[in-house]
Amino acid sequence: MEYTLVFLPLLGSIISGFFGRYIGDRNSEIVTSLFVTISAVLSLIIFYEVTINNYENNLVITTWMNSGLLDVNWSIKVDTLSSVMLVVVCLVSSIVHIYSIGYMSHDPHKTRFMAYLSLFTFAMLMLVTSDNFLQLFFGWEGVGLCSYFLIGFWFKKDSANAAAIKAFIVNRVGDFGFALGIFLIFYVFGTVNYDEVFSQIPQSINKEISFLGMNLKVVDLICILLFIGAMGKSAQFLLHTWLPDAMEGPTPVSALIHAATMVTAGVFLVVRCSPIFEYSQIALNIICVVGMTTAFFAATVALVQNDIKKIIAYSTCSQLGYMFFAAGVGAYNVAMFHLFTHAFFKALLFLGSGSVIHSFKGEQDIRNMGGVWKKMPYTWILMIIGTLALTGFPFLSGYYSKDAIIEFAYLKGNTVGYYAVAVGIFTALLTAIYSWRLIFKTFHGNYENKKLKIETIHESSYVMLLPLTILAFGSIFAGFFFKELFIGYSSSNDFWANSIKFLSPLSAHHPPLWIVYLTPVVVVLSIPISYYLFLKNKNITNWLVKENKPLYNFLLNKWYFDELYDYLFIRPIKTLGIFFWKIIDIQTIDRFGPDGISSLIKKLSNKAVKFQSGYIYQYAFIMLLGFSAFLTYLIII
Repeated sequence: MEYTLVFLPLLGSIISGFFGRYIGDRNSEIVTSLFVTISAVLSLIIFYEVTINNYENNLVITTWMNSGLLDVNWSIKVDTLSSVMLVVVCLVSSIVHIYSIGYMSHDPHKTRFMAYLSLFTFAMLMLVTSDNFLQLFFGWEGVGLCSYFLIGFWFKKDSANAAAIKAFIVNRVGDFGFALGIFLIFYVFGTVNYDEVFSQIPQSINKEISFLGMNLKVVDLICILLFIGAMGKSAQFLLHTWLPDAMEGPTPVSALIHAATMVTAGVFLVVRCSPIFEYSQIALNIICVVGMTTAFFAATVALVQNDIKKIIAYSTCSQLGYMFFAAGVGAYNVAMFHLFTHAFFKALLFLGSGSVIHSFKGEQDIRNMGGVWKKMPYTWILMIIGTLALTGFPFLSGYYSKDAIIEFAYLKGNTVGYYAVAVGIFTALLTAIYSWRLIFKTFHGNYENKKLKIETIHESSYVMLLPLTILAFGSIFAGFFFKELFIGYSSSNDFWANSIKFLSPLSAHHPPLWIVYLTPVVVVLSIPISYYLFLKNKNITNWLVKENKPLYNFLLNKWYFDELYDYLFIRPIKTLGIFFWKIIDIQTIDRFGPDGISSLIKKLSNKAVKFQSGYIYQYAFIMLLGFSAFLTYLIII
């Protein structure tokens, strides 16, 4: 069953990619969607077996590498953590595949698109089912490569090409740190297998190593390097710049990459390596600080963005921040719970935005929308459900997971935890405001589009709405039904078993009531506040923008990170590249190397050609000169 689950998406990708032109677009869509859907069903069965019957397994496919101490298998590891990720990845991927049939109906390259989606799914499955760091890295890089293909799918657009390259390069920065972490693990422990590494950690907590002129604890350095990899893949602060630009890809790509797969890989890495991170308080504090900073930063930027997909993208970035600061306070199970619930409502919002964009003929600016809720009632209702879940409205999925993060951060009882609580609550307010801003500007108010008549706006097809409906049910009920299983005080340790390491049990105390109720109250109050600001009295928002123009521009330009990186890295590297190209390569190497030698030979040959006149007396004269020179040489010798 495990083999079928993992390799069916790969088979679908091969069929669609290599034989799509022979079997046709529709058959390619059916094959890839069917295979991934079967994988989704199997993932649910495995999740049931793991949850009910405590099923665990580690299937060795083959020996991948065996050289000296390096002994690596290609395996399929099934435990609680991987089973949760299998459900998230396969379920969302299957929904995205089905949705793509309708969304990409007019695209001439549907077979290639479906092949990329399935290949991306396979790479993600290899990542989450790995039992060693090398296989994890293989899936990690496979996901990065497929993201390049998908983000740059419309490669005739310069912006899509630029976004794909940016995502690829920024992720390579994080991956460099990740690779160093894996090298260090093998150097210290002589293995890259999870179980063998984790078992040696308690005996290695006092080991030190010299790194960049500093003596650091091995465990601390390993954790920091691994987290750098997670920062790149999960678009955390400083390595976040690729995520909003990735919206240049088709909307199904945004849902797949940013809801449940690629960006959550970093969270999965930290949780999988909890037996290491539990012994490094420094690394956990760094994770917590970076996570809360990301959550706040992304929320502030989302407040003023006008591209519907970029607003949701920054929302993803912010929610990933919540997951990381949950892991940073040691609540790995809560981080996974938020990852689980987030997959449903974020995929719902992305696909819902795709429905809007599809109806508006590619328009993504919310300033050019409005007043269409009656034209698109189903999309409107479904996106409201996703928004309520995202903001943490009481008793929807996001409410249970987001509140749990804030509560456990408070129960941590240290300075970092209290700081995280304050940032988390304030970010929840910002999240609610920008989420409702999107809804009100997209569906309510006056119709603002000057290019399309409102009569042309219509509801999406059922093949697009059905996946949204499924995700809506998950957005409503996933939190309620799984909260006890994931984070229940009595069942969490049993459920996670050996998948997550808790060095010390999480606090079983209940936080004060004001912590419990503050966030939901803030979220509920944000609805009438947002309604008043963005619909009832727009003059207030206009006045705020006018009076705080520098701040508005600062947020609109995303804290000027792109400009900063352009100044610090892009321009110097381009200048250096041009110097090596024009000065070193063309004027030095080529001039005195291949080009210079060939030019010299050409000149000499042109001179020599002149001696080939065809006159015998000239040849005889040259022979005489040569004979004279040779005779002179013999006499001198």
